Amino acid sequence: MNRTFLPLALTLLIAPPADAQDTSLALLREKTLERLEQAVDSAGGIVGLAAVDLTDGHSFAINDTFVFPQASAIKIPIMMEIYRQAHEGRFSLTERKPVAVEDQVGGSGSLQFLGDRTSELSVKDLCVLMITLSDNTATNMLLDLIGMENVNTMLRSLDLNETTLQRRMMDTAASARGEENLSTPREAARIMQILHQGSFISPEACEDMLSILSLPKSGDLKRGFPAGTPVAFKPGGIPGVSTEWALVRLEHRPFAVAVMEKYELKGEAGGMFGEIGKILYDYYWRIGSASRYGTYVRP
Repeated sequence: MNRTFLPLALTLLIAPPADAQDTSLALLREKTLERLEQAVDSAGGIVGLAAVDLTDGHSFAINDTFVFPQASAIKIPIMMEIYRQAHEGRFSLTERKPVAVEDQVGGSGSLQFLGDRTSELSVKDLCVLMITLSDNTATNMLLDLIGMENVNTMLRSLDLNETTLQRRMMDTAASARGEENLSTPREAARIMQILHQGSFISPEACEDMLSILSLPKSGDLKRGFPAGTPVAFKPGGIPGVSTEWALVRLEHRPFAVAVMEKYELKGEAGGMFGEIGKILYDYYWRIGSASRYGTYVRP
């Protein structure tokens, strides 16, 4: 049987080439990961991040399974359990609760300064204060309503095994015992993805929670996004720890992201979180706005 052997160079020339566009996207992802790693390496503490493309599921991950204390970012799962129990009919989101002196705790928020039972707020209003002002009194009132352990049961039902609520807000004795509220970047980003998908309770409930998370407030990660970027998020901070969970709702390339630092020196995380936000926004805007050949075409 006759056989013809071609020189290797000629074989490579006539073989079907790999998809150049896929290769270009892989290179862009590699460059983006390198920039993220540089930003993380600039921190003195331990940093973890997870970012998930909600269009194709591709993710960036650095120390994404490390467990971090969550500070006020844990208030997102608390709100989820509030909505779950309201959906089951245990109470209504419009049900009003008096603010009593025994409920009041320090730290962030304004309810701590109100008179004893001189004001009443709906359950949903307490959620708004918990998320926008990170009000610790509102948070503890909501925890009294739903029960802390029910939050953990709900999280386990979603296969979130590292995200755990262990103490009320401003419980310094529990914190000293090591009873911190915990999560990982991977699970926090997954929670934001679940809300985006509308797969928790109902699409309407998820959108209502995201509308609360989208209300104005400050955040270090958000500083890396252009003004007006639609983002639903919750930051948190306690001495040594900074966290931020976000859903960035870009029209053509929404993404979920969670960034966390522990062993942080005061004020260290702000610039680094903002740089991570800028890197991710740049990447997702590029691939969401470009054609498959990397051009930006406006209709």
